[in-house]
Amino acid sequence: MIAILLFILAGIGEIGGGYLIWLWLREGKPFYWGIVGGIALALYGVVATFQSFPTFGRVYAAYGGVFIVLSILWGWGIDGKKPDHLDFIGAGICLIGVIVILLPRS
Repeated sequence: MIAILLFILAGIGEIGGGYLIWLWLREGKPFYWGIVGGIALALYGVVATFQSFPTFGRVYAAYGGVFIVLSILWGWGIDGKKPDHLDFIGAGICLIGVIVILLPRS
């Protein structure tokens, strides 16, 4: 459960930070939106290190699948772009990949 929470927190930091920088540079928001976005991106990198999995590559590979799902949900919830059936299928495939990557090894 902690792993899922950490992945979600990292995703919010990365996606939210990138979104704030996007709004600053592409939508003309004030520069401090970009500063806050940069801080959020830095915090995302720190949050990911709290995972208990033994290797950097495995954590980031699994996080990549979670990131994809969270990005689709962000687009739906924040940008109002409802995912289509292929988005849902792709997100499901990614979550299966996350599970496979994080399976215990002997």
